[in-house]
Amino acid sequence: MARESRLEGRTRRHERVREKIRGSAGRPRLAVFRSITHISAQLIDDDAGRTLVAASSVTTKDAKGNKTERAKAVGAVLGERAKAKGIGEAVFDRGGYRYHGRIKALGDAARSAGLRF
Repeated sequence: MARESRLEGRTRRHERVREKIRGSAGRPRLAVFRSITHISAQLIDDDAGRTLVAASSVTTKDAKGNKTERAKAVGAVLGERAKAKGIGEAVFDRGGYRYHGRIKALGDAARSAGLRF
């Protein structure tokens, strides 16, 4: 049997995580996507199928430095935007990635900005 690729493994893990969590208007899902150079996150209402708040290292002006520092900046911006929209709680969807490194930095920065999950 052929060995599965990294993308196939991540997709399989993400599907397993998504079976267990679901976002709503009151408590949206904080979905994280990590590429080679950038990171993006969005708060999603799965009931309505809408993105409520989004932030990315591509568009964030404060996102300077190494990848971990950019992830911290994105988490802080996302937390501030969520607070401005009146969102205080979320469900964290790590997207099949380990909760480590850039994913953890983004989550911790969002927490310090006032978002609870």
